[in-house]
Amino acid sequence: MTYTITPEKIHLFLQLLREEERSAGTIENYQRHIKAFAAWAGEAGVTKELAAKWKAHLLSRGYAPGTVNAMLVPLNRFFSFLGWHGCRVKSLRIQRRMFRENRRELTRSEYARLLSAARSQGRERLALLMESICATGIRVSEVEHLTVEAVRVGRAEISLKGKIRTILIPSRLRKKLLQFAHKEKTASGAIFRTKSGRPISRKQIWAEMKSLCRSAGVMATKVFPHNLRHLFARAFYQVSHDIAKLADVLGHSSIETTRIYLISTSTEHERQLERLHLVY
Repeated sequence: MTYTITPEKIHLFLQLLREEERSAGTIENYQRHIKAFAAWAGEAGVTKELAAKWKAHLLSRGYAPGTVNAMLVPLNRFFSFLGWHGCRVKSLRIQRRMFRENRRELTRSEYARLLSAARSQGRERLALLMESICATGIRVSEVEHLTVEAVRVGRAEISLKGKIRTILIPSRLRKKLLQFAHKEKTASGAIFRTKSGRPISRKQIWAEMKSLCRSAGVMATKVFPHNLRHLFARAFYQVSHDIAKLADVLGHSSIETTRIYLISTSTEHERQLERLHLVY
């Protein structure tokens, strides 16, 4: 049996995700990957064979195995929602990585250069936004929860999937955020806003950060909001050495997810091997 994907079916699936209180970022991500598959499939009916060809197509386009798996998750969930269980495809098996590629890891010095570049261009909002993500570990989709009210009490309460997580805001950051809000005449609500007064979107944050790459001298592969969260995680763990507490701060339900944030770079891994002194 073959099946067809229609806008109505996608709409119903996205409605389910909203009812499950999935984040706006997750819903947007699922929608993007499902539509990408549908556009690639064209008029062809959906079968397990077609879904497997999509997986092979993604690999042939140079996507990393982890990225391919992340793109298959929404598709498989969509198929299950529609009862198309026979169309689901297996994820790629990936051996746990021992280290992260240097070209993907944002260092402290590169982070400092991004802040310096933003401020030299008079883009204080962008610099403060990056500091806010990096100093709290907040997700880019959660930035709208950094309100004047939250900053005044020093904590933001974030509700997601039935769980409430408290984000503590360091005193130095609180002072800078309140000064910025006062300067922008923002008396209440989200601190980071567009000119129209709406909370700044993740797409805009992404684009503004990417625009700093050349002037900051940082590779574009390292510059995206989630890497600031990774930098926070590594810095927090270096101070606390408590992975369970870090998992709570980041809002992870599994410590295995938190472990991914703490993978060292290949350069750090090489240094560790050298310290073994096993080559005479």
